[in-house]
Amino acid sequence: MPRRSAQAWLDALHALPPPPRFRIMNVCGGHERAISRAGLRSLMPAGIELIPGPGCPVCVCPEEDIHQAIQLALHEEVILVAFGDMLRVPVNVPRSRPRSLEAARAAGADVRPIASPRDALRMARAEPDREVVFFAAGFETTMAPVAAMVLEGLPNNLSLLLSGRRTWPAVAMLLETGETAFDALVAPGHVSAVMGPEEWDFVATDHGLPVAVAGFESASLLAAFHAVLRQRSAGAARRENTYPEVVRPGGNPGARRCLETAFEIVDGNWRGIGTIPESGYALRPAFAAHDARRRFPEHAAPDRRRAGEMPAGCDCARVVLGRIYPDQCRLYGRACQPRHPVGPCMVSDEGACRIWWSSGVRQTEVANAEKTPSTL
Repeated sequence: MPRRSAQAWLDALHALPPPPRFRIMNVCGGHERAISRAGLRSLMPAGIELIPGPGCPVCVCPEEDIHQAIQLALHEEVILVAFGDMLRVPVNVPRSRPRSLEAARAAGADVRPIASPRDALRMARAEPDREVVFFAAGFETTMAPVAAMVLEGLPNNLSLLLSGRRTWPAVAMLLETGETAFDALVAPGHVSAVMGPEEWDFVATDHGLPVAVAGFESASLLAAFHAVLRQRSAGAARRENTYPEVVRPGGNPGARRCLETAFEIVDGNWRGIGTIPESGYALRPAFAAHDARRRFPEHAAPDRRRAGEMPAGCDCARVVLGRIYPDQCRLYGRACQPRHPVGPCMVSDEGACRIWWSSGVRQTEVANAEKTPSTL
């Protein structure tokens, strides 16, 4: 892939034959943030739509897992640690009860935000007389260092409430439903750096859609848009890599070995979407002593009313699936804003709703709530 400036790639993109409609989905919250902050949507040729997809691990983290983490923090003598975004995600309980880890902390629970898996390890070693539970949610790029930490050996007082997810099965699910809302895919660079770009070959070989792996600079994203549009113009479909300085064939063998050794692949529940086969990670039996679900089984309550669902009126699941844009959610900018989020997509820096709001999109498409991205 030749090195060019963002302007050169934009010029090349506009030089291609313009399609009447061409929907490109991105799978990464980092991509959506870069697209929105750089204003790339406004620079696209007519007919090209950029659709945010299932690239936010906070947004799809099972509601019942967050509920279990809250209950652990409230009712056990533990230090509950989680990545900062997870602390504000609300669950479906009465307003009289703590509805987030942040609310549980306000109620007296020892809940602490961390920025890295190693922070949990340091905390457990610093306080050996306390039980530390690491609520670990994330995609492959987050799960790989967690797996490495497990293999190095965890202190006896550290357990994991694991809520890891794999990205490609979600895209496969979208393609297999027969209601595909996109014509090409921009695949996530950091996930591909770990797992290898080959994971995305199925998009082209099995479904005939162009796909390009991209980085997070405008030039790499525009190169990816150019690649998939060029494929479309040529009537071809293959996987290309516009992030070769980071994404290499085969990915990172060491990281992949860590994931395969520490975790087994299981079916995973995605909040508001349902179970996606082989999309989750679970600790292998050899590490069961550090599984918080086994250590504190009494706090799992998956059968409670509205377990796993999005909050009432929240359209986050449709946003994650690329079926509506964030500002078409019924609550966007009204009941749901970053200071008072209702749905998880308004919480995380990788959530499409939070990204759009932070980028200045404040008008709600209330009258067009049933439109899909393809009809905008």
